[in-house]
Parts: sequence; C-alpha cells; structure tokens
Amino acid sequence: MLILHYTGMVSAADAWDRMCDPNAKVSAHYLVDEDGATFRLVDETRRAWHAGQSHWRGRDHINAVSIGIEMVNPGHEFGYRSFPEEQMAAVIALCRDITARHPIPARHVLGHSDVACGRRADPGELFDWRRLAAQGVGLWPEVAIVTGEMGLTLGLGDGGPAVDDIRRALAGFGYGVATEGAFDVDLEQAVIAFQRHFRPRRFDGVVDPETAQVIFQVLARA
Repeated sequence: MLILHYTGMVSAADAWDRMCDPNAKVSAHYLVDEDGATFRLVDETRRAWHAGQSHWRGRDHINAVSIGIEMVNPGHEFGYRSFPEEQMAAVIALCRDITARHPIPARHVLGHSDVACGRRADPGELFDWRRLAAQGVGLWPEVAIVTGEMGLTLGLGDGGPAVDDIRRALAGFGYGVATEGAFDVDLEQAVIAFQRHFRPRRFDGVVDPETAQVIFQVLARA
C-alpha cells in the first residue's frame, strides 16, 4: 500500500524534527517539502510509523504493509493550503517510482484519511488525486450525473441506493465499515473520507446522487 499524508505542522523544520525524534514514535519513508525537495527517512524494506490506528480491506495495522509519504503542509489545524506545483510534481514522480518497483494496486494508493476515517483528514481535499491518477497512480472516477424527466437521480433515503448498498460498496472497496446497519457516525465518517478523496468539492458525509454514483464507479474500477 502507498499512503499519502500531510505533516500538519507549522513548518517543515518542525515536521523534520518530529519525524527524526525517536521519542515521538512517528516516522515516514519519505518527506517531500513544498519546494519539491524529497528526503528518504526510512528504508522501504522497514516499517515506518505513519498510519497509526488504521484499517483497510479487513486489515488493521497498516504500517506493516505500506509505504508512507509525508508532504509538508500545515494542515487544517495550522492554515491548510494548496500543494505547490513543485511539491505535486515531486510527489507524482516519487509515487511513480515506488509503484514501478512495487506491485501496489491502484485501489491501495490512499490518503491517511481513507485508512483512519474520522481520526485523520490528510492529505485533504486540496490534494490533486485526479492529477496523480492521470499519471498512472491510483484511481479517479469520471462521473456524469444521471438526469431524466424527474431531474437528478434520487439520493440515499429518497428512493436511491439503500444504506446497506452504500455500506457494502464502501466496505468492498476497503473502508472499515460494517456491511449492514443504519446510517451511523462510522458510516458518515467513511463517506466524508471517500468524498475528500474522490469528490472533494463537497465533503459533508451526505450520500447525494453524485456521491452515490462516484462510490459505485470507483468500486467498479477497483
């Protein structure tokens, strides 16, 4: 698996110091600064402590099976901002290099928020997942909203897909949700994580027509 993060700290120096501090028990395989400078901190053959409590496709402890890339960005707590061109280009090049050397399926190129729903929001809605996928790394849907005489396709709870359909689709893709049950907080957090990644213009946890279509299209492409 390949997991992308933002550092979520005030400065690059703070992030560097934290990831190099053995007492912090936080690390990543790579750190990419905003100017594109890329640093290898942990050998890819060794476990880095970047994902924390995490889950994907029935497996916990994602650190054991993943490569982690940290991107310098203050994050939502300290003034979240877009990822500069130099940084995006460097991240894309690094991801292409990693996936050329390791058989990482597209469905396993993820954000921290995907594997830690509700606990983490990085790399967030400003990261250009579409551009990354266009370079052959990860997935990106191309959705046209279905319309007809009655207007937009109905959303969840309005004659659209049942809650269990959404649960099974998200769980089938990899999110840590039960396949049956009411629309609860855990499902809402998984929907928000999915939206941040695949429908970032709005990430409110509501399964509207577009979100439902994107969910099923991503599952079909996985």
